[in-house]
Amino acid sequence: MGAGTSPADPAPAGRAAADEPREPGERDGRDGSTGPGPVAHAEDAKDAKGADDAPDTGKDGAAADGRPRRSRRFPRFTRDTARPEGGGRAASGDAPAPARQWPLLTVLCAAGLGLLVVVLDPFDQAFRVGTILIGGALIAGAVLRWVVPSVGMLAVRSRFTDLVTYGLMGTLIVLLALVAQPAPWLDVPILEDAVRFTIR
Repeated sequence: MGAGTSPADPAPAGRAAADEPREPGERDGRDGSTGPGPVAHAEDAKDAKGADDAPDTGKDGAAADGRPRRSRRFPRFTRDTARPEGGGRAASGDAPAPARQWPLLTVLCAAGLGLLVVVLDPFDQAFRVGTILIGGALIAGAVLRWVVPSVGMLAVRSRFTDLVTYGLMGTLIVLLALVAQPAPWLDVPILEDAVRFTIR
């Protein structure tokens, strides 16, 4: 019974004929009758020998012997995805794992060094230097993505998208570090005018 129908509604002609029980010989159409047979699985369509062994299914879609019928829904867990462009190993398969992922490890180590400098604050202007290291690591990732044919796990999306993402984020972080107050290393008059206009 479909959604929005009640038992009192008359069933369509085609469905009523399909729901009526058939004789055992009429089920597979071998006796020359014109009644339609059951819906065959994909394997039965490929292999005509397996058509006689297909299990009978009830109205709820379960097989007569208790096995569930195959579903056409997408799997709950993705088992395989397409590798992004340039996402192959950065070294041969015989090399150790760190060597195969050296572009990603280079970017992560540079960004981690910048974070360490910011957290420890070992010298004056350490915040600015550490932030510039983080932005420089992202810019280095963009350069590696452009120059190196296979960068391993550094490749997340297409080459163009990774270039724009890494390069734009790295450039913005470096610029923010340079214009940070007090005593900015880069003086941009437009930003000063915007800050004065906003504060006023």
